[in-house]
Amino acid sequence: MRLHSFRTTTVDPAARGQELAARFGTLITRNVQDYLLHFSAKSIPETQVRSTAENCFEALHEWDAGLALELRAQAEALEIELWQLSALNARTEVLAAAEPSREGECSTSAFLSGRGAPVTLQTWDWHPHLAADGLLHELECAGSRRVKQFTEFGINGKIGVNSDGLGLHFNILAHATDHPGGGVPVHSIARSVLERATTLDEAIDLTADASVCASTVLTVVTGGDRPEVASLEFSPLGQRVVNRTDNGWALHTNHFLDAGLFSQDVMPADSTTAERYDYLSERTSGAAANSTAELLDLLASGPDEQPLLCMAPEPGKPATEQWETLLSIGLDTDNFTLQYSNTNPDLASRDGLLTF
Repeated sequence: MRLHSFRTTTVDPAARGQELAARFGTLITRNVQDYLLHFSAKSIPETQVRSTAENCFEALHEWDAGLALELRAQAEALEIELWQLSALNARTEVLAAAEPSREGECSTSAFLSGRGAPVTLQTWDWHPHLAADGLLHELECAGSRRVKQFTEFGINGKIGVNSDGLGLHFNILAHATDHPGGGVPVHSIARSVLERATTLDEAIDLTADASVCASTVLTVVTGGDRPEVASLEFSPLGQRVVNRTDNGWALHTNHFLDAGLFSQDVMPADSTTAERYDYLSERTSGAAANSTAELLDLLASGPDEQPLLCMAPEPGKPATEQWETLLSIGLDTDNFTLQYSNTNPDLASRDGLLTF
C-alpha cells in the first residue's frame, strides 16, 4: 500500500471536501469503482448498495452534518453520484448485506503504565485489491484542534489522534442484529470523535446516541494529565464500554468482549480473532511497553512462531477472500503523531517506524 500525506487547512467542511477532490480525485474515484465491484462480487445487488448508502448518508447528515457536507462536496467536485461516494464511506454498512467474511480486520493493543501516556499499536488487515493507496490526513477543526488520521480515500476517517491528546483505533465486529438498512457510518463516527472529543467521557457521551446498522469497536485513548483507555463496542443494540482502565492493558481483535453482545457474535468460527486475541494476551501478560517501538518488538513473532498478526494473501483464493496486513500503526497522544509502517508487525519491528 502506498501512503500519501496531505494537510488541509480550512475548517469549512465543503471547502475541505473540494480540496481533497482536487488533490486526490483520481484515487477517490478509483476507490469508489473498486468498492462497487467488490460489493457486486459479494453478491450485493446495486439496488441494495444504493439504498444502504442513501440511508447512511441521511443518518450521518442528521448526526454530524459537517462530515456529510464534506462528502457531498467531494462527490459534486468529482461529478460522481452522491450515493456512490456514500456507499464507499459506508462500506462496512453495505457489507452487512453479505455473510460476514472469514476474517475481520485488525488487532489492537494499548498499554497504560499508570504514570505516562498510553502506548498503542494496531494492525490494519484488509483486502489488498481495495487498498493500493491510503491517506495520512492532517486537518483543522473549529477552534484550535487539529487531527491526524489514517484513512482510505473517500472515507471520512479511521485511525487517528487529535492535538488535545485523544486518539483511537478501529476494529470491525459482527453481530446477529447487523443489517444493511442504514445507520451512522462507523468510519464517520471515528472521525467525529477525533474532531469533537477531548476526554474519554466526552467520546463515550458523544457516541452514545449514534444509531448504527453495522458493528465495530473504537479503542479510545487519552494522554496528558489523565491517561485512560477504553474500548467502545457498537452494534445495532447500542454502545457498550469495555476494557476501561488507567493502568494496564486493553486488547481487542474482532469479537465482542461485552458478555451480552458476545452472546450474539457472528464472526465465523474459523476466523482467527480468538487466536489473535489469545496471542496478544499471552505476549502482554506481565509485560510493559514504554514506546510504540517496544510494543512492536513485544508483539512481533519469533522465527519459530506462526505469525498470527501478519496476514498474507493466499494463492488461489478470490480477491474477496484475500487478506493482508497492510499497516502497523501506533498513536502518540502527547506529541500528536502517528507512528506507522505500511507493512506487518514482524517487518516493522525489523525495519522501524515512520512518523506523521
